[in-house]
Amino acid sequence: MRSTGLRLALLGGVAASVLFASSALASEPAAPAVAEPAASAQRGEQLAPLPPIDIPFTKFVLPNGLTVIVHEDHKAPIVAVNIWYHVGSKNEPNGRSGFAHLFEHLMFNGSENFNNDFFKATELLGATDQNGTTNSDRTNYFQNVPTSALDSILWLESDRMGHLQGAITQERLDEQRGVVQNEKRRGENQPYGRVWDAITNATYPADHPYGHTVIGSMDDLNAADLDTVKAWFRDYYGAANATIVLAGDITPEQARAKVEQYFGDIPPGPPVTRPNQMISRMTGVQRETMYDRVGQPRLYKVWNTPPAGTAEADYLGLLGQVLTSGRSSRLYKRLVFDEQIAVNVGAFNSESEIGSQFLVMVTAKPGIDLARIETIVDEEMAKLLRDGPTADELERARTSVGAGFVRGTERIGGFGGKSDILAESQVYHGDPGAWKTSYDRILAARPADITGVGRAWLTDGSYSLEVLPFPDYAAAATGVDRSGGVPDAGVAPAADFPDVERATLSNGLKVVLASRTGVPTVAMNLIVNAGSATDGADKAGIAALAPAVMTNGTDDLDALEISDRLQLLGATLGAGSATDYTTVSMTALEPRLAPSLDLFADVIENPAFRQADFVRAQAQQVAGIQQANRTPGAIANRVLAANVYGPNNPYGRPTNGTEASVATLTPADAEAYHATWFRPDNATLVVVGDIEMAELQPQLERALAGWKAPSSPVPAKPEVQVAAAPATPQVLLINRPGPQATIMAGRLTAPFDAATEPQLDTLNTALGGTFTSRINMNLRENKGWSYGARSGVRAGNGPRLFSATAEVQSDKTAESAAEVRRELTEIVGDRPMTEAELSSTKANLIQGMAGDWETNGAVMNDLTTMVVYGRPETYFDSYAAGVNATTAASASAAARSVVGSGPTTWVIVGDVATMKPKIEALGLGQVQVVDANGVPVQ
Repeated sequence: MRSTGLRLALLGGVAASVLFASSALASEPAAPAVAEPAASAQRGEQLAPLPPIDIPFTKFVLPNGLTVIVHEDHKAPIVAVNIWYHVGSKNEPNGRSGFAHLFEHLMFNGSENFNNDFFKATELLGATDQNGTTNSDRTNYFQNVPTSALDSILWLESDRMGHLQGAITQERLDEQRGVVQNEKRRGENQPYGRVWDAITNATYPADHPYGHTVIGSMDDLNAADLDTVKAWFRDYYGAANATIVLAGDITPEQARAKVEQYFGDIPPGPPVTRPNQMISRMTGVQRETMYDRVGQPRLYKVWNTPPAGTAEADYLGLLGQVLTSGRSSRLYKRLVFDEQIAVNVGAFNSESEIGSQFLVMVTAKPGIDLARIETIVDEEMAKLLRDGPTADELERARTSVGAGFVRGTERIGGFGGKSDILAESQVYHGDPGAWKTSYDRILAARPADITGVGRAWLTDGSYSLEVLPFPDYAAAATGVDRSGGVPDAGVAPAADFPDVERATLSNGLKVVLASRTGVPTVAMNLIVNAGSATDGADKAGIAALAPAVMTNGTDDLDALEISDRLQLLGATLGAGSATDYTTVSMTALEPRLAPSLDLFADVIENPAFRQADFVRAQAQQVAGIQQANRTPGAIANRVLAANVYGPNNPYGRPTNGTEASVATLTPADAEAYHATWFRPDNATLVVVGDIEMAELQPQLERALAGWKAPSSPVPAKPEVQVAAAPATPQVLLINRPGPQATIMAGRLTAPFDAATEPQLDTLNTALGGTFTSRINMNLRENKGWSYGARSGVRAGNGPRLFSATAEVQSDKTAESAAEVRRELTEIVGDRPMTEAELSSTKANLIQGMAGDWETNGAVMNDLTTMVVYGRPETYFDSYAAGVNATTAASASAAARSVVGSGPTTWVIVGDVATMKPKIEALGLGQVQVVDANGVPVQ
């Protein structure tokens, strides 16, 4: 049964759809197409026009929605029975690729009243031209049978349309799954067999209906289950989603009686929603190289184009013919005949229902550079699109397509026969005679039609795939002796944090510089000593909103002008805020530092806070809050912080505010925030890069000369109070049914202490700080319940939040919470850090320091932490020694300090109905159901 492969379709043309009432028969004869005589430019002879073609038909629709098309052809006592179901791989949901094709195989395994292989019956009937196929848009089943066997085949076809479910068993599903998977392996094992996967993945987004291959993936095929198979039958194999064509030795009256007899009682099935047109037009040039077990290199070039039935699709088909059909065609002649660098050339428009693809394929001679091939392809296509085809080229193309179609109409069935043409026209275009629109269009096509469509669709948005033979590699006969295990890593080089220089500008701005040579760039971060902690209750979110607006316009520059200026300078500009600080940052090229500083200073000193810029940034901030309010991890984080720190503590409030609070903010509020806190005596500028203080300070004095501190003192920040820990642990459940749950457990731990922080890092690295940590290995690798689990201590002034987090599968929520508790309990109890864990953790932390400060941005982050949280400049000078000095006893002391007696608050976001009884049984603490804002649900 054929399921994949490219089909060069003539069918097209969206004609008016006419459905006739089931109470009457109606014929729809079509006028024959007439072409003018064609002249051969090469010989001056007048050629007869292409012959007129007609495929008379009668169409009617049964009350159950089954569309029936009848074509009389009495030259032989046979009838073609061709049934098309309007379902293909584009109807497959995520995770079910290959399902339409798998189901096609199951349709041949027997039905409820003929529970045997379908072919065993049709062989006895003398069926010919028999097959079943699936593509992206439809699934069809067809065969020719003697007129005497028509009742038999209609009984069989109607039985599997209306009576299949009872015959589908797990054994048959498994059997056909294996057959399809072997078909897939067979295809991929052929030369160039992996090409279509590559083309599909590169030219369509994953969520596009054509974003996966017809045959599907192995994983999705393995996931197919019996219930889904039966649901697929119910959803798509109803009578109203099917078209049956009877062509041959039969009359419309006979056909109507027989179809009503065998198919009339079959349920129509549910309505099917389907896309109509989704052209995934590409832009620019995409390239990919694939190595395969092939004898010759091959080039594929692909463009996404309009769907079947459009004039563009028809003209693109002719364009492909002009390029490669016949030995004198442009690409074939030049590549195969003249330059003799290729052995085969093809170009065609592969048409599908909601979008098509134009492809050029060239198989090169061994050793020929495909870049040379592609250059010629591009040259010849450019010439054709510039000058158009000659009259002789167009006539040859027209005749080639038309003659092939004429020859196909000799047959009543099979691929390309008259029943196939009528079925495709009806299913894709709602009119069995729709093919004539394309046929007439091709007969009447002019050179300008070809060049116009080519210029519109083939001058941009291409994908090029080079398929190359596997290189002739060979492994060495001998290798390293591996019997001794992994070589010792040796002593790690000492990681040296850059030396720091400090200065204070005349306006009071403090400057911290880490000079680094090697790359001529300079990174700057202005740290303003104010963040969301300074937001008033009625201005929550202004600390986040004000800097976002600042980068969108100054008194002299609007947002677009700032963007253009940054591009010309090769600089970047950013701004943001956190609980304790607000930043405006820039990276600049050292030779263009002076003009970059001018722009940086303008943004800092003269933000315009225009209404349009403010509203745009406000809407973006609200959208981010809305997204966070629907994200389980963000919900859990917000509720945990509010309950551990207390809602009145800055660390217990969202830094971005709430939807309601941000909606009430005004440009005046942003101006007030800037005027209050953006002052040089309340800020520190951190600079990292290829510059010395002696050069930097004068440039800063010049650029920031207009930035003056007000005479008034810096306002005092609000008092910060930490909520008392609850008397007993609390467990807050938030209802978010779904396949996954989020577990977050936390408590407050001691403030930062440079003397003990290395021991704390060592402890947490083993507990939940790396992939191989206890919590992650337990829940992800050992249990397989989570993609990742972790723990850590968050940065902050004063007491800090320690938390353990895991996203787990929903049906293992309580079990996962129990494992998190067990890991936290054992690290301070009867399973402290082992010597092996100490050894590996020390190696990880100390040897990893060598790469920690590779970039200016990494150094900038640590310097920012030093400025905001008071970490001493010499902290990293002794950090490695502190880690190395950690013992089992000091790690246990760190565990008692950080983990203590366990979390004071658990927040679990998941399906409350299923998890609540199990969570209560764990005894983690007092269980309370709350909403996404932490408010108890009664």
